[in-house]
Amino acid sequence: MSHNFEKNWTTKNNGYPLNDEEVQRYVSVVPSARQYRHSLTPFYCFIHFGMNTATGREWGAGTETAMDFTVKSIKPAQWVKCIKAAGAQGIILTCKHHDGFCLWPTKYSNFSVKFSTFTGDIVKMVADECREQRLFFGVYLSPWDMHEKTYGTEAYNDYFCNQLTELLTNYGEIREVWFDGAKGANARAFEYDWERYYKLIRELQPNANIAICGPDIRWVGNEGGKTRDSEFSVVPASLCLAETVSKHSQHAEGDAAKLKKITSTDEDLGSRAVLEKNTDLCWYPAEVDVSIRKGWFWSKASNATVKSGKKLFKLYLDSVGKNCSFLLNVPPTDKGVIHRKDAKALKDLGRRIEEMKAFPVIVEKLGELTPNDGCIDFDFDSQKKLKYVIIKEDIRKSQRVEAFDIYIKKANGKFKKAASETVIGSCRIIPLKKKKCVGARLVIRQSRSTPVISEIGFYE
Repeated sequence: MSHNFEKNWTTKNNGYPLNDEEVQRYVSVVPSARQYRHSLTPFYCFIHFGMNTATGREWGAGTETAMDFTVKSIKPAQWVKCIKAAGAQGIILTCKHHDGFCLWPTKYSNFSVKFSTFTGDIVKMVADECREQRLFFGVYLSPWDMHEKTYGTEAYNDYFCNQLTELLTNYGEIREVWFDGAKGANARAFEYDWERYYKLIRELQPNANIAICGPDIRWVGNEGGKTRDSEFSVVPASLCLAETVSKHSQHAEGDAAKLKKITSTDEDLGSRAVLEKNTDLCWYPAEVDVSIRKGWFWSKASNATVKSGKKLFKLYLDSVGKNCSFLLNVPPTDKGVIHRKDAKALKDLGRRIEEMKAFPVIVEKLGELTPNDGCIDFDFDSQKKLKYVIIKEDIRKSQRVEAFDIYIKKANGKFKKAASETVIGSCRIIPLKKKKCVGARLVIRQSRSTPVISEIGFYE
């Protein structure tokens, strides 16, 4: 059987130009410093906690009072410990959800923990514990606010920016600011001043990425962990428009279930066929957001829906392993702790992630390839049972690889194709199910200019 090894990026490049003016336009698009740093910590957790935790709702009703927040205490050290056990690298806290209740003693509203029976600043407690246990900290601030009377008027933009300023100045370094586009169908028609919000964040937290309704990290398009076969980071700049994200977001509380079932909003966001039709391009990597249980806030009824460590690991492989970041929601209970079922699943997830790289066979940093690197061979010191291949591009040189194959070398010297994939990006994880082999071969079939592979690893 012919494997056509001679047809690779150094020769045919699948019939596409390797280097021309258009290719150079694509590879000139690279991540900002903040986006690159983000790629190094691709797994982190959402903490949905607030008024809905106490009332058993998902979106709130808009009629709650501060005294309806009946949670007496929280254990942020336990939260962080559980999330670290999963192998996650940060936490994003829902400082204010759609109901408008604030987890910090804001100066601009009496609808906050300050006016409840809870003693303390929840945002500070979580931020401080993240620093103590070396996780990064991010904030979620819902643009839609059911409670605030100025919502729907220009005065609300002032209110929102005042609260955003509090969060960005009182709690240390903020690594990600997360905005969603959810808005009830009956909410007052109102245009958020996104550019003003972005400018404020850049001024107060210049190293923070602005996610989803923002220019730095894009929503993958659903809440079920569904990713594309080819997840591009170089995409048309029009995808950054917050209004477009809002259109595809929730407009009713029941929409959450629908967003778990649908596939990506568009399957092809960054192929050459798409990019050639767009003058303005940007670096806009995808983030996968999914909850560990049914619903985003804890409820007793959802205790039976906690995803297993095995299921979470599959989501990890389909997100981090496919050039996305993974934002896993872990909602604490009304007792202020992460439930034992969630904690157990998180620990199992962490074990599986550690085991994935526990037995390296070969790990090499290749760098920029040469015209002799159409096929790159890796010889093992004995027969191995490969379970994973992990490949990373140096995305500081853009995302270049468009198609590649992995072959395993059998004891008789013959090669057998083990995987045929498309893009790589910041990370591509390929499960191989204990393939017996004495070596392996990487064949990059198609690339935008010369491939730059920061690392490739083979693991038993």
